Amino acid sequence: MLDNLGEDKSIYLQIGEMIEDEILRGILNEEEQVPSTTELSKFYKINPATAAKGINILVDKEVLYKKRGIGMFVQTGAKSRIIEERKKNFYDTFVKKIITEAKLIGIDKQELKKMIDDSKEA
Repeated sequence: MLDNLGEDKSIYLQIGEMIEDEILRGILNEEEQVPSTTELSKFYKINPATAAKGINILVDKEVLYKKRGIGMFVQTGAKSRIIEERKKNFYDTFVKKIITEAKLIGIDKQELKKMIDDSKEA
């Protein structure tokens, strides 16, 4: 099913992120049904309301939609919406901080690019 829950953030946020991760990895595809709140709550031994809150965040973000009486499904275009949101968050969370720190310690744009290019992780 999904990964284990950690203690670094709210459980409902982790549920939503794990479902998004499965969409990004192609484990859950557009128009495919996702685990129900009951399945999630039993698997993780959490309150069904907590699981529902994680699911509802994804509904609000137009990643999931409900088929009445059947369950929750991955919305068409969900993967691209998740990618765009995560790129923006990545920029805001990491790139801006790197640029600010680089300027502070005298690393120019070219040197920063070279560091990234030379990185064994890239």
